[in-house]
Parts: sequence; C-alpha cells; structure tokens
Amino acid sequence: MSEAGAVPRHAAEWRHAIRPVVWARGLRDFGDGLVAVVLPAYLVTLGFGAREVGAVATIALFGSALMTLGVGVLGTRVDPRSLLIAAAALMIGTGLGFAAAAGFALLAAFALFGTINPSAGSVSVFAPLEQVVLTSAAPDARRTAVFAQYSLVGALAAATGALAAAGPDALVGLGFGERDAMRAVFLLYAMIGLACLFAYRTLEPVPAEALRMDHAPLGPSRSIVLKLAALFSVDSFAGGLAVQALLALWLFERFNLSLAQAGVFFFWSGVLSAFSFPVAAWLAARIGLINTMVLTHIPSSLCLIAAMFAPGVEWALGLLLLRAALSQMDVPTRTSYVMAVVTPQERTAAASFTSVPRSLAAAAGPAISGAVFAAGWHAAPFIVCGLLKVAYDLALLWAFRHIRPPEEHARG
Repeated sequence: MSEAGAVPRHAAEWRHAIRPVVWARGLRDFGDGLVAVVLPAYLVTLGFGAREVGAVATIALFGSALMTLGVGVLGTRVDPRSLLIAAAALMIGTGLGFAAAAGFALLAAFALFGTINPSAGSVSVFAPLEQVVLTSAAPDARRTAVFAQYSLVGALAAATGALAAAGPDALVGLGFGERDAMRAVFLLYAMIGLACLFAYRTLEPVPAEALRMDHAPLGPSRSIVLKLAALFSVDSFAGGLAVQALLALWLFERFNLSLAQAGVFFFWSGVLSAFSFPVAAWLAARIGLINTMVLTHIPSSLCLIAAMFAPGVEWALGLLLLRAALSQMDVPTRTSYVMAVVTPQERTAAASFTSVPRSLAAAAGPAISGAVFAAGWHAAPFIVCGLLKVAYDLALLWAFRHIRPPEEHARG
C-alpha cells in the first residue's frame, strides 16, 4: 500500500478506537445535565433547603474525589476499560438509589459512593480513565482536536439534558405526582449508566506499555503534576462555589425562573460552551495551550461577576451566556496539556492526581455557597468565584508559560 493510502487507514483506526468513549461521554453528560438542574428542585420537593442542596453537592464531589484517587493508583496497573465498566455499573446503582431514597442520610450516602454530578461538568471518576484511552489512541498532532470533539459532544449532550429538565413538568401535566415525576429522572439516569456499560465493553485494551507495572504512579513528571494539581485545585474550589445546581437555585430565587425556563437557559449555555471547544482547539494551534486557557478564562470570570450586579433578568442571562461561551475553552486545552507534558506511563496517574485535588477543592465550595446563600448573601459566592479564577489564571500563566507540549515544540 502506498504511503498516501496508509494515512487514512491509520486515521480510521484511531477514530474507531475513540468512538465508544465519545458516545459514552455524550450519554453521561446528558444524564449529568438533566440531574444538575432537577436535583435542587427534587431535594426541595423532599422538604430540604439551600443548605441541604449545597451539602449533597459537596458530598457528591468529595465522593468523586475519593474514587478518582483510587483510579489514580489502580489505573497504573489495571486496564482503564475494566475500571470504566465498573464505574458504569456504579452509575446504574446511583440512579436507582436516588430514585428510591427519601431521607437525607440515604441521599448523602448515594451521593458519596455514587456517580451523581451536581456540576454537570467534567469532574467525575470517568474523566481520567477516558482521557487515558483517548490519548493512547490519538496522535500528538490530533490530541487537542480529539479532546475538543470529546468535550463538544459532552457539552451538547449536557445542554440537551438541561433542556430535558422540563420533562418532570410534562409528566405532572399527564397526571403524575411532582415527586414521582422527578424520581423518573433518576431512573433514566440508571438506564443511561447501562448504555454506557455496553459502550465501554466495546473498547480495545490500552497497550501494556502505557501502563506502569511498578509501585510508583508518578515518576519524572511528578513536580509538574503537583504544581498543576495545586493550581487546578484553586480553580475548582472557585468553580465549586458556583456549581450549576446552585446557579439554578440563584435564578429560581432572584428572578423567579421556572424549572422549564432554567432548563432552556442551561441548554443554550451548554450549546455555547460546546461550540467553544473546536474554537479552543483552533486557537491553541495558533497561540498555544496555556495562552488559550488563560486568555479566554479571565473574561468569562469577569462576566460572572458582572452578572451578579445586572439590573434585570435579560442582562443577567446575557452575561451568563457570554460567560458560557468562554468559560469552558480551557477544558479540552487543559486536558490535552496534562496528557502532553507527562510520560505515557504516567498518564493515568497524572489525570487522576490532577483531578483529585480539583474534586476535593470543588467539594468544599457548594456547602459554603449553600450556607452563604441561606444567610441571604446570594451574589457573594459567585463574585468570590470570579475573583479566585482570575488569580488562578494569572498564576498558571506565570508558572507554565515556558513548558510546552510536543506539538508546540514542533511548530517552533
């Protein structure tokens, strides 16, 4: 076969390898986008308030951090495919548990040991495992574009999930009780977990040479990973102050938005975020991954702060939509950067160990926000979130502006 014919065959092979992960990401994020909007309303129908909403979100993020830490250790010696299948099974149990539980203790337990995601973002036990599979399959020159596609599918699915949050209202109109209509959402979440399990079963094993067989998950890239983990934790703590479930609660109380109206807003917010991902990949190819992360993130934080002072709902939603168009452009670029600056054997550990501090830091945010919110300071958590994110971006630029991934060295 000619050299010209070999390239398309190779491209077809790695695209086939990443397809199950991309499909599973879409399914999962549809469920996460739906649950993130419905969860606070569901807890309210069970008799809970802002403190409990924030507490459940914190517990869920903390549980995700613990599981991700376990993945960081096991994933250095266990094929990520097996761990993804186990995580999908846990997702099934989580949906069934939330549908059946009514007391706070049981809900907290399912949040801690399950896969519920109150942020509708990439903070989950699935993410580091999927990142390793994608990085193992894709060539360096296409890595950021692959992560942009992966994030695009996830964001569009999450936006569609948010739009589907109007589903419980439709079920109520058909004669279902409000609580039962919302419980149906969690049964659907369990079914999505089952679909993900079947998708992961079709994955090819990660090559053995990409897994470390010794007892040290991190080696030569340890210092880089620790610095990134520290910085990412600041960003995630800030993000935890403004998780989607609490932003939805702010919109409900500040502007009296209905569940359906909030779902429409989060749908368009997710759509804007989704289409920012390929733009991020295009921009990164021209100005670099770190510059793309920082120069898009700072304006988005300023939009969040400005939205808190908006005189009306139109201004607030407009600023939040502008924020959505910019705030997630660091997601595919950040993931691509972490995978690029560590050795192949360290990828699972690097993905997990940069995710764990993020999850732990994010876990503290919702409970703090919920308490501050309940005290009547509704805008304060979002303002602090924006200020902390700006500080994080400036620190990231200063610390990593000279550490470049392989494809940027190749460009010169």
